[in-house]
Amino acid sequence: MIKIKMLEIKSPWDLKIIDKVNFQTEGEIEKYLEISKEISLKKGLDFLPKERIDVLKKFSEKIKNNLDELAELASLEGGKPMIDSLVEIRRGADGVDSCIEILKNDSGSVIPMNIDEASTNRIAFTQNEPIGVVLAISAFNHPFNLIIHQIIPAIAAGCPVIVKPAEDTPLSCKRIVEMLFDSGLPKDRCFFVMPENLELATKLVSDERIDFFSFIGSARVGWMLRSKLAAGTRCALEHGGLAPTFLTESTDIDLASKLLARGCFYHAGQVCVSVQRIYVHEKISKDFLELFKKNSKKMKIGNPLDKKTEIGPLIRPSEVDRVQEWVKESIENGSETIFGGKKLSETTYEQTLLLNPKKSDKVSTQEIFGPVACMFTYRNLEKAINEANCVNTSFQASIFSEKIHEILTFYEKINASSVFHNDHTAFRVDWMPFAGLKHSGHGIGGIKYTMKDMQTEKMLVLRKER
Repeated sequence: MIKIKMLEIKSPWDLKIIDKVNFQTEGEIEKYLEISKEISLKKGLDFLPKERIDVLKKFSEKIKNNLDELAELASLEGGKPMIDSLVEIRRGADGVDSCIEILKNDSGSVIPMNIDEASTNRIAFTQNEPIGVVLAISAFNHPFNLIIHQIIPAIAAGCPVIVKPAEDTPLSCKRIVEMLFDSGLPKDRCFFVMPENLELATKLVSDERIDFFSFIGSARVGWMLRSKLAAGTRCALEHGGLAPTFLTESTDIDLASKLLARGCFYHAGQVCVSVQRIYVHEKISKDFLELFKKNSKKMKIGNPLDKKTEIGPLIRPSEVDRVQEWVKESIENGSETIFGGKKLSETTYEQTLLLNPKKSDKVSTQEIFGPVACMFTYRNLEKAINEANCVNTSFQASIFSEKIHEILTFYEKINASSVFHNDHTAFRVDWMPFAGLKHSGHGIGGIKYTMKDMQTEKMLVLRKER
């Protein structure tokens, strides 16, 4: 009797095994690829938009009718507090509804003809058709909504999709796929995979039958996998950054301190656009620090299933150790610990603020993905912006100010794809563009933008005899 390899899923809070998931062998994945490629050649004509809409409507209702169950599963496997997991599940349902509306209005365009001799007696138009087989590889930090953002646009566009969730958090993805099948999705249009080893996962990514590759995760892994893609495979990469927030002299520091406490420490800082660098004008730095410390320290760290918890565990004990090492390095190099700076347990780390770390410290140059923020004081806004730009990442940024010229200067000069006023950098609604630049990613995320990426615009030119 052949023993099937199983992946143990542990709670990041207490490290107890909560479930097991089957690994897939090379033979199983080869079968999924063959079926997906065969389906893709039908270009969505075997699964019409009206049928996709019907499936997605039923799926959306299933999400809305099971909010608590789905939120608890996401919190249990990913460690995000229940209060935030509930928000994530609701956003997932909204994302499905957005796909339905986009699909209802999905159209091509009319291409001008009869405007010169060459185009005389012609009519031309385009329509959208599915790009082909989609491979989605996802991250752990939003185990429900990230999967929604990757596979629902594929289904709406008419693409077969193979999805590989993070090894730490596969249960929400598995539940999503089951719910889609229960909603009427044909089982040959979506495949859940967990390759039994890294070599097999890399081989899957590089397979020439993959037409579009969607990746959410670390920059190191994402760019490496992009280099493995077969010729012609399109892709979108979403990584992370070192999101900067600026506070000018005109800042409402009470507002800023409350919003930034969440922007820095929400989900223990395990968000790709968490505030990591805070630049504060020196004239308000003392007053801001006092308020920020008070608002940050009162955030409760604990069991993510406790509805009073605001900061949960890091995904793995090794991540707690890594964060500790980075903070220790910065302190030894001369940064001042305003608060925090230590492990609370094997799985949790205290919310931490470091003042004026060296520009060469890891906490200043790399995404920490933990509950740690750095604060820098400045005198001149434009010089501080130039300093903030001296990193190889570029994602979201924000500024607290009541002066329009400061806001516009920041908007014009900061390296970022999105700039927010009087808010933290982790703001997101699912219909907006969400794009990492430089090392932070490739392409544009967001429901409608992802769906567009998973389609090709195909033209027909009709010629009328003179």
